[in-house]
Amino acid sequence: MKVITTIIKWIFILLLTLIVGLYVSGYGYLVKAVRIIYMTGHTTAYLEDYKKFDNRFIPKSTDPQPWPLHKNYNSVQPTDSLLSAHNKLRTIAYVIIKNDSIWHEAYYDGFDKDSKTNSFSMAKTVTSALLGKAIQEGKIKSLDQPVGDFFPEFSQGLAAKMTVGDLASMGSGLNWDESYYSPFSVTTRAYFDSGLRETMLKQKVTEEPGQSHKYLSGNTQLLAMVIEKATGTTLSDYMAKKFWQPMGAENDALWQLDEEDGIEKAYCCIASNARDFARFGKLYKNKGNFNGKQILDTAFVEKSIVPRFDDYPDYGYGVWLHTYLGKKIFYLRGHLGQFTIVIPEDDIIIVRLGHVKGLQTDTDEHSNDFYVYVKEAYNMLADDRKN
Repeated sequence: MKVITTIIKWIFILLLTLIVGLYVSGYGYLVKAVRIIYMTGHTTAYLEDYKKFDNRFIPKSTDPQPWPLHKNYNSVQPTDSLLSAHNKLRTIAYVIIKNDSIWHEAYYDGFDKDSKTNSFSMAKTVTSALLGKAIQEGKIKSLDQPVGDFFPEFSQGLAAKMTVGDLASMGSGLNWDESYYSPFSVTTRAYFDSGLRETMLKQKVTEEPGQSHKYLSGNTQLLAMVIEKATGTTLSDYMAKKFWQPMGAENDALWQLDEEDGIEKAYCCIASNARDFARFGKLYKNKGNFNGKQILDTAFVEKSIVPRFDDYPDYGYGVWLHTYLGKKIFYLRGHLGQFTIVIPEDDIIIVRLGHVKGLQTDTDEHSNDFYVYVKEAYNMLADDRKN
């Protein structure tokens, strides 16, 4: 018994020493990461982790605009291939919207149409839309306005060439480390640490801005700080007033913060549901118009959904791009396979939310589950036409 007590004592001392060492060395956020992720049985950020962080409230619309149900709502069962993907990747929501009416929707694992889950990087598209709105209102001059106009930390050398458009299109040249699973990367720090504003202002521009695509969460975070400064309001409040309210969102949402009363993690972390996420798909599909209201400038939307860089056809301004089944597609996507997929040619929006993302390789910018969600939606719609 004495030996066991001694062992426990030394384990406690070692753990305490480790924790103190992490805080002294500037990696104290890893303690929070372990508590939120590993001690809850996860290995990475997860759908409902927003409950473990501070959030800013986004109220539902005072003029809600429910999605109408299609006349053939849920008349066709999911294909075997789609169900297999749902089971393997632990889908919690899959919705097909045809002609602005919900044609099919299914929820799994105890989630329903009102359940909040983390958007992850779909929030990047929302932040880009907020940039478009700020330009439309004259609060930001144009996509070509230098970031240094807002933050003098970026007004010298290569940084002086970096524009807000470079941030939105992932062409900033920042030396951000986009490593999701490295505990010491700035991306991990940004997710779990406080003082995100200070972290961003320490970033350096080490490559020529505006020349090539490099996907960096730091781009969107810095862009959000520009928008906040230009508009004089928080990102959540601006989003609520300019989009959530006029688009008739039916549910309250949350935007995760770096600390209490801090700044939004703009590169990720809007907690909402499939039906309300789909509203941004509809907004972009209809070139900024939502149920007769021109909420976002048409020219900005049109510019957003074509490639910024000739040698990288997969990204515009905050929006992923692809051609599949002969269809031009654009979409929002997040870390665990969150998708809001828009196929304007056929007036289709597909939303998928879940616990796991499909395989992504170095040879394809689009994960293999993306193809399943699109192809099987078309197979289901074809079955509907046969009936």
